[in-house]
Amino acid sequence: MIDVEDLVALVRNYNPRSNADLIRQAYAYGMQMHDGQWRKSGEPYFTHPVAVAAILTEQNLDDATIVTALLHDTIEDTKSTYTEIERLFGHEVAELVDGVTKLTNLQLSSAQNEQAENFRKLFMAMSRDLRVILVKLADRLHNMRTIKSMKPEKQAQKARETMDIYAPLAGRMGMQWMREELEDLAFKVLNPEARNSIMRRFLTLQRESGDVVHQISADIRVELDREKLDAAVYGRAKKPYSIWRKMQEKDLAFSSLSDIYGFRVICASVADCYRILGVIHQRWRAVPGRFKDYISQPKGNGYRSIHTTVSGRDGKRVEVQIRTRDMHEVAEAGVAAHWSYREGVRARNPFAVDPSKWISTLTERFFEGDQDESEFLENVKLEMYSDQVFCFTPKGDVIQLPRGATPLDYAYAIHTRIGNSCVSAKVDGIRVPLWTRLKNGQSVEIITAEGQRPQSSWIDIVTTGRAKAAIRRSLREEDRSRFVKLGQELARAAFDHVGRKASDKALRTAAKMLGLADEDDLLARLGSAELTARKVLETLYPELQTEKADEIDVQRSIIGLGADQTFKRALCCQPVPGERIVGITYPGRGVIVHGIDCRALEELEEQPARWVDLHWQPGRHPAAYGVTLELAISNDAGVLGRVCGVVGDQKANISDLKFTERKPDFYRLLIDVELRDVEHLHMVMTALEAETDVAQVSRVRNVTLKP
Repeated sequence: MIDVEDLVALVRNYNPRSNADLIRQAYAYGMQMHDGQWRKSGEPYFTHPVAVAAILTEQNLDDATIVTALLHDTIEDTKSTYTEIERLFGHEVAELVDGVTKLTNLQLSSAQNEQAENFRKLFMAMSRDLRVILVKLADRLHNMRTIKSMKPEKQAQKARETMDIYAPLAGRMGMQWMREELEDLAFKVLNPEARNSIMRRFLTLQRESGDVVHQISADIRVELDREKLDAAVYGRAKKPYSIWRKMQEKDLAFSSLSDIYGFRVICASVADCYRILGVIHQRWRAVPGRFKDYISQPKGNGYRSIHTTVSGRDGKRVEVQIRTRDMHEVAEAGVAAHWSYREGVRARNPFAVDPSKWISTLTERFFEGDQDESEFLENVKLEMYSDQVFCFTPKGDVIQLPRGATPLDYAYAIHTRIGNSCVSAKVDGIRVPLWTRLKNGQSVEIITAEGQRPQSSWIDIVTTGRAKAAIRRSLREEDRSRFVKLGQELARAAFDHVGRKASDKALRTAAKMLGLADEDDLLARLGSAELTARKVLETLYPELQTEKADEIDVQRSIIGLGADQTFKRALCCQPVPGERIVGITYPGRGVIVHGIDCRALEELEEQPARWVDLHWQPGRHPAAYGVTLELAISNDAGVLGRVCGVVGDQKANISDLKFTERKPDFYRLLIDVELRDVEHLHMVMTALEAETDVAQVSRVRNVTLKP
C-alpha cells in the first residue's frame, strides 16, 4: 500500500501548493474507518481507496478529488456519515463522496427499464460534478486490475459491465488510455484464449522482425532532425483488444492486419504539427482514406490531433498521431484536463473543454423528447459508443455526427423542423439517397418541402438518438391524429346503436368519469383499442350494462351481419370478444371475422366493398373461442402437468397441444385454449408467465393461414 507521505509527494509533484494536511487527515480517517475490513485478495481494504487516489494523481487532479478517492467507500461501507464527512472535510468533499456512493449503488447492467433509469441518474450525477465520474472510473480501473481474487462468475459480470458501460464512458470523456486499459482488462476475463493468441502472435512477430516500434520511431526521429523540428516521438503496439475488435469488424486474420503499431509525435505548436505532417508524407506514402484532421475539426470532448496512416518500413502500415503538448494533455486526460494542476496552479489549457458545457450538450441529446426506457437506452448507447465524422453546411459551419450517420441525421442535427420536412439531400453538390453514409469533410445540403412528414422507414435509416427520438415523436403525433378520427367513428356508431348521440359534452363527461385528460384523449384510446366503446357507454349509461349471468349464444355473438349471413372467425388472427373486429365477405362462405389489426387485411385494402362493420355482442360470452398460444417450458418432470393445471385454474380448456421443438433443456409447444374474451386471454397468459418453469408465452398469429 502506498504510504501517506508517498501519496502527498505524488500530488505535490504537480501541485506544490497542495493542502498536504487535508490529504493526511483523509488518509488517517479512511484507514481508521476501514480498519478490520479486508478485500477478497486478503489485503486490507484501505489499499483500494489509496490505489484509486494514486490513479487520479496521474491526471493531476485537485485536492478535493484526491480526498474524495480516499473516502469514497466510507459512507457506504463504514459507520461514517455525510454529516461527519462534511464537518471534517467540508461541503465540497462531502458532496463528491455522497455522489460516488450513489453511483456505486446503481446497477448499470440490470434489466432494461432499470438500466435506463440508472443511466439517467448517472448523467444527472455527471451534470452536478463530473469529478464524481472520474473517481468512479478510477475505482473501476483498480477493481479490474485486481479482479483475479473474485469468483469466476463475478469476474465475468464485472468485466461485461466494464466493456459495455465504463470503457465507452471513459472514451466518451476523452480518456482514451483508460478506455483501452479497461477494455483490455475486461477482454482478459471474457476471452482469455483470444487475448493470449494475439499476445503469442506479437511475440512471434517480434522474433521475426525485431523491435519494429524502436526501428520506426528512429526512422521518424531521423526525418524530424533533418528538418530541425523539435518533437518527441513515442511508439507502441496496439492493445490486444483493439486488434481483436478490428479483426472481428473487418473479418481479417492477424496476418492480414497492417496497422498494429501506433506512433505519436508531440511538438510545440500547431504550425509544427502541419510541418511534421508534411515531412512524414514526403518520406512515406500516405494510405488513402486514412487521414483525419481533428485540429481543425476537434471532437466534442476537446480532443485535437492529426491522424494519418502511412506505409512505413517493409511496407508495414503505421498510424501516426501529431499534436502539441497542450493537445496531448487533453488527449490523455480528456474532460478531466479542466481540473489539472501544474506548478501549483490550475492549468489553463486552451484546449480543455468546460465540463459543464460538455455535459449539458451530452445530456441535452440524451434527454430529448418523451422517450420510453428502450428509446432512452438506445440513444445513450448510440451516442456513447460511436466514433465521429465531421460534415460542413453550405455556409462552412461544422456539424459533428457519429460514424455511420446519414443526411437525415445531419438534417435533424441542424433542427427538428429541417429533419421532419427533409425530402432529399446533396453531398458535395451531388444528389444522394437519404440512407447514404456520410464521410469526414463532406459538404451536405438538405432539401425540404412543405407538407413532408417523417416516414416510419426513417427509423432504420438514421443512427443518432436525436433523430430517432424526433421521428418517433412525430409518428406518435400522427398516429394520435389518426386514432382520434377512428375513435370518432367508433363512438358515433356505438352511440347510434343505442339511440344516443356522441356529443362533445357526452364525450367530455365520459373522459372525466374515466380519469382521462379530455375527449380527444378518450377518442385516441378508442381508436387505438385501449378503450372499448361499450365501456364508454356503460360509464355514461349504467342501465345499459348486461347481467353477468347471461351468456351470449356463440352463433349470435356478432352484431352487424345481415339476416342471411353466416360467419367464421379467421384462423390467422383468432379474434375473441373484446377485440375490435371487421368482417370480410367471401362468396359462398359467408363472412370471415378478423381482428382489426390483422396483417392479412392489408391484402384487401383495395376491396372496400367486401368489408363489413362488425362488433361483438355486449355481455358475458362462454369459453368457446379458441386461441393458439406458443410456450417455451423447462424440460423437467411435471412441468407440462403444472402448465395444464395453470390453464385449468383460470377456467379455460385446452383443446389441442403439439410439441414443435424438443431440446435437452427446454420444450417449445403450441396449445389451443378455449376462452371467453380478451380479458380471459390476458388472465391465462399472465398466469402462465408467472409460472417459474415457463420461459416464454406468446399468442400465435399466422398471416400465412387462409381464413
